Amino acid sequence: MLFETIRLALRSVRRNALRSFLTLLGIVIGVAAVITMITVGSGTTEKVKQDISKLGSNLLVVQAARPGRGGTTNFTPRQLDDRDVEGLSKELENVKAVSPASQRQVRVVYGAENISAQVTGTDAEYFIARDWDVVLGRAFTDAEVRGGTNVCLIGQTVRDQFFGAGDPTGEAIRVNRMSCRVIGVLEPKGFSGFGQDQDNVVMMPLSTFQRRIAGNRNIDTIYVAAQDGVSTSTVLADIEGILRQTRRIAPEQEDNFTVRDMTQIADAMTSTTTVMTGMLGALAGVSLLVGGIGIMNIMLVSVTERTREIGIRLAIGAHEKHILVQFLVEATVLSLLGGIIGIILGLSLAGIASLTLSIPFVPSLAVVALAVGFSAMIGMVFGFFPALRGARLDPIDALRHE
Repeated sequence: MLFETIRLALRSVRRNALRSFLTLLGIVIGVAAVITMITVGSGTTEKVKQDISKLGSNLLVVQAARPGRGGTTNFTPRQLDDRDVEGLSKELENVKAVSPASQRQVRVVYGAENISAQVTGTDAEYFIARDWDVVLGRAFTDAEVRGGTNVCLIGQTVRDQFFGAGDPTGEAIRVNRMSCRVIGVLEPKGFSGFGQDQDNVVMMPLSTFQRRIAGNRNIDTIYVAAQDGVSTSTVLADIEGILRQTRRIAPEQEDNFTVRDMTQIADAMTSTTTVMTGMLGALAGVSLLVGGIGIMNIMLVSVTERTREIGIRLAIGAHEKHILVQFLVEATVLSLLGGIIGIILGLSLAGIASLTLSIPFVPSLAVVALAVGFSAMIGMVFGFFPALRGARLDPIDALRHE
């Protein structure tokens, strides 16, 4: 019985192909919009997670506090220094790395080529804190860091500019005015979420950087990586307590340093993109309701057109429920066809958007299943009233209808 009803519904759809297509269009656009928005939003969220993870896992970033715009401060400004690093290294527990770093943008030269790159002075623990591997050569040793040796590692962008696919280890490049021997190449990290090329870098021992590049003993940043499974909020509180002690900040004074928890930042950004995706999906879902109204409208027209047919079926013994099921199935089939076409179109548009925006393509089976179920429900809900109207027609009046 149900199979025959579905066959009749499909025959009715084919018989009025253009009208059926126009009816489907609202559902197609609605489903496609919902799937495109949610898939692109999920891809954006994944891209945010990837960008944050490139900075390092369970990472906390310590920097000196800066005065406000007006120059007024409620604290005594002071740069980070070796005492802060030493205090954190000795007293912090449940961390896998504590690494100081200073950066400066300088000109790097090799032969006739030159490039402006970010030069970072740091130590060997930097690569642990930032989850940054050396893919060719080696990292500098503790002895090289203590001795201020003129050695460096380069990022993939610098390698491509100077050496192409060749092996740069052992070669000498000029960083600002100093000659530096390349001992390794860093793993490519690509562009950050702010459009910065993270591979356009040169890494050297901190003491070398301070003496030959910066000309001072200041430290810009201290990276602290918590051990896996340890709450970063706990480590953050420990860092604040240790630094207040080493920097001799009185209880009534404000911190003259800042500690950023990259895990919390990642969670906040992910939450924001998730909320935005939900809002865009909900807005796109409004078009599904519009499509449902279109189905109800066309089904009312279909009932009116087929009044005599309904009368004949009732006169030869069909029950009201048979008529009701026939029109409900027809509306559901229309809606489901629109949903299937909308899913194909939505995934295609999301794939194109992912390629264009360089974000991961993250389709969700749950969203696809929900779109199919919701489109079927739209057909049943908005097809119920026209179906009920057809089922309640009086057979005599229906047979008289022209």
